[in-house]
Amino acid sequence: MFAFAAKSTLKRGAAVTVPRALASCANYSTSKEAIHVPNSKPAIGPYSKGILFGNLIFTSGQLPTDPNTNELLGNDIKTQTEAAIANLQSVLKSAGSDLNKVIKTTVYLSDIKEWEEMNSVYQKYFDEPYPARSAFEVGKLPKGSKVEIECVAHV
Repeated sequence: MFAFAAKSTLKRGAAVTVPRALASCANYSTSKEAIHVPNSKPAIGPYSKGILFGNLIFTSGQLPTDPNTNELLGNDIKTQTEAAIANLQSVLKSAGSDLNKVIKTTVYLSDIKEWEEMNSVYQKYFDEPYPARSAFEVGKLPKGSKVEIECVAHV
């Protein structure tokens, strides 16, 4: 937990303890790099499948599509959740990461009533401590998909 004083009480030249997480930030680049996924079609618009920024990975939403054809896979939420997570894993792997290093996910559902079924698949892929997650219903997803998943992970 960080606490910040309104007025500094440090004297010039005093030693300051910097939390390890903040100190390690100095070792990382601040340039962004597109993540390219081998053996898959490029993104279907003016965006990257993922961005590597320092030691963080920001993925675009991954649809349940076949990576070779971009065709939607499956008609049910469980099959589509499996496919979306597989595509998410491909992006992470291309950046030198994996699902164990996911910090936060966002799950978009075309029908919130399918949350329990989606969750029954989702929970098989993540271990404690689980990533932070937001999940909500949206009006419509590309290609008529039932689910889309994005994440933030570290390398």
